[in-house]
Amino acid sequence: MSSATESQRAKMLADLFRGYDGPPFSIRVWNGWSWSFREQEVPVFSLVFEVPGALDALVIEPSELTLGEAFVRGDISIRGDIFAAFSLAEHVFNRPRAFRQRLLENFARTFLSLRQWIGRGSRHSLGRDRSSISIHYDQPLESFRPWLGRTMAYSCAYFRTPDDTLDAAQTQKLDLVCQKLRLQPLNSVLDIGCGWGSLVLFAAENYQVEALGITLSCCQANVAKERIEQERLGQSCTVALRDYRDQASLPTRFDKIASIGMFEHVGLRGLPRYFEIAHRLLKPGGVFLNHGIARSQGSPPRKASFIDKHVFPDSELVTLSEAIRAAECAGFEVRDVENLREHYELTLRHWVHGLERDAAAVLKHVSESTYRTWLLYMAGSAAAFRRGDLGVYQLLLSRPDRGDSRLPLTREAWYSHGSCERNVLPSRQRELIGDR
Repeated sequence: MSSATESQRAKMLADLFRGYDGPPFSIRVWNGWSWSFREQEVPVFSLVFEVPGALDALVIEPSELTLGEAFVRGDISIRGDIFAAFSLAEHVFNRPRAFRQRLLENFARTFLSLRQWIGRGSRHSLGRDRSSISIHYDQPLESFRPWLGRTMAYSCAYFRTPDDTLDAAQTQKLDLVCQKLRLQPLNSVLDIGCGWGSLVLFAAENYQVEALGITLSCCQANVAKERIEQERLGQSCTVALRDYRDQASLPTRFDKIASIGMFEHVGLRGLPRYFEIAHRLLKPGGVFLNHGIARSQGSPPRKASFIDKHVFPDSELVTLSEAIRAAECAGFEVRDVENLREHYELTLRHWVHGLERDAAAVLKHVSESTYRTWLLYMAGSAAAFRRGDLGVYQLLLSRPDRGDSRLPLTREAWYSHGSCERNVLPSRQRELIGDR
């Protein structure tokens, strides 16, 4: 676009955004030239093209990948409401191919180089999964702490009201999981994909269980062990660097199992084995809570997406029906399904605001491109949850003991279990959830 005249740019942009019904915006390019959509209205955001040629990513073969990579490189910036900018991207992605072809007749094609993930083994092999997890999670703790908050929970929170703080909502999520599992003192609990140990710490301290958390991230395992030592909970919870498929290292059967935000990394082909292993590790009469993101039935599988390439390599989102089918085929009985879609949009908005607020602290530990990658993927994910392209489901699965699920007849009894039978939360947890 660097050779295009200003009038050509204005005509091209007017054509490109014909029919756009999102919030007003403006466009600025590297030499100071600007253009506004709906000039009579104040722009909600500005799209800034920082270098010559950057406009090509928007006009010529635009995709989640090309625009995302341009943002990460710093070729494109967003000033103002980053969430609103995704309505613009949706409009561009949905323009007919014939329209894009007409643009190509007037402007030269720009080829953007794409990195290839090679040499890491076959998809979802133990070694490759460990490498893929390392790419995102093996970052310094201080690059996550400023925006994740005190709980260090890196999954969807649970908001009783939209005004809840992130710390309160994450504490409520941890408690919700424990209540659904109906944890009892001295229960043996396995957390598959335990992150920095948030759930095992919470369950051990507040429900007096014996918890084991496993993760493929060396950094997460080390941090979790430090947290356990600091809280003096080493007698009741442990975190290990371990793959759930390595069953020889998990000989014990557990009363309860949880998996929070992990099964997105399993893949459709791996689901049967995932649920079969969980079923095998669970004692009869036990329950398994699987909390994870699923794409909507009408949303096609992602292909060459920005998140797949730059954030969570080899991740694969399945539909709810595919997950339930695999669970039932493994022998589980579905006892409850809850969609927390709106909760995840709220969670992501908190994370994005935290990243923007504490950018200086985060950038001491990660590169500018990593920071921009996180900002973009979280804001884009919030938009996807808002549209309904994605949901996040808590599946409560039981392994009945000769037909006995050992679950109460009503939800009222189920949820009253935690508040009636567990100890009062310690003072620091009460601070997080407030006087509700």
